[in-house]
Amino acid sequence: MEKKGLTMTIIFLAESANYGESIGNVATLKKISRNKGEQYTYISRQAIRYNIIEQLGEKKAPVSKEKGVFQFKDEALISDYPELDFFGYMKTGKNITRSAVVRLSHAISLETFKGDLEFLTNKGLADRYNKGNIEKTEYNDIAQSEVHKSYYKYTVTIDLDRIGVDEIEIEREMVNDKGKKVKIKENQKISIDKKERKRRVKKLLDIISLLYRDIKGRREDLKPLFIIGGVYDIKNPFFENIVDVKNNKILVDKLCSGIYDCIEKDTISGIVKEQFENDTEVEVKLKEKNIDVLDIPEFFKQLKEKIDNYYIEKVDE
Repeated sequence: MEKKGLTMTIIFLAESANYGESIGNVATLKKISRNKGEQYTYISRQAIRYNIIEQLGEKKAPVSKEKGVFQFKDEALISDYPELDFFGYMKTGKNITRSAVVRLSHAISLETFKGDLEFLTNKGLADRYNKGNIEKTEYNDIAQSEVHKSYYKYTVTIDLDRIGVDEIEIEREMVNDKGKKVKIKENQKISIDKKERKRRVKKLLDIISLLYRDIKGRREDLKPLFIIGGVYDIKNPFFENIVDVKNNKILVDKLCSGIYDCIEKDTISGIVKEQFENDTEVEVKLKEKNIDVLDIPEFFKQLKEKIDNYYIEKVDE
């Protein structure tokens, strides 16, 4: 099988989409610090993975608590459960692991966190209670929650040649030279047919194209506003460190200066028009690099055509 990797870097707009451990009555967002201490909020790759699995609509792998650790059951195989195929597993019972085939980065904000707080009370419930309880007035509870609305960026990288392929350890009984029954362990390869591999990857792309996240009574839209990527011979997240936004403009010179000649022909991009102030500049300068700038739905349509071509023409069973 020819080794190929799909990578795409995505920008979306969201608000307060991943909270960490609270401090007192203050709900705090997950954050990292950079440079001179500027703080950037992020949505963890685990959170993004959770949302993808929940929206995938596929059968979920059964879970056990082997050796006191929550994990997938030994009998759960990638042939039956796409989430194991995509994101791997660790099974301590048989001491076997599968590294992720679909790799996600954290979605890190492209604008700094300024310390904004939302003041929260349950005054409505307190008023309702006090109206029916005239003997004693109770006061409402107070809480605070950090808020941050920002562009976020994350990268998805997929090892296309590893989708639908795994190796498991099986145990079988045989008779040795002395006529005694003994158990031996051997490796057995799992190889899913090309049609199913293609279906899984294309469905994953559909989920990413319309991804959302439910958080604190809100549904945050995580679908791409800008996206760039393709299918390549080299499995590198090419665009992870060169896609950026400042003052509602995509830093297109930074982007173009980091695109190697050898990947230009395999790269496509997508943008929501009039979302960024320099969308025309982005289109002009990427076209100078022979990279088409498409509408977002067309981007995913063409990317899925690349997946069709790979699994039809390139996969050697």
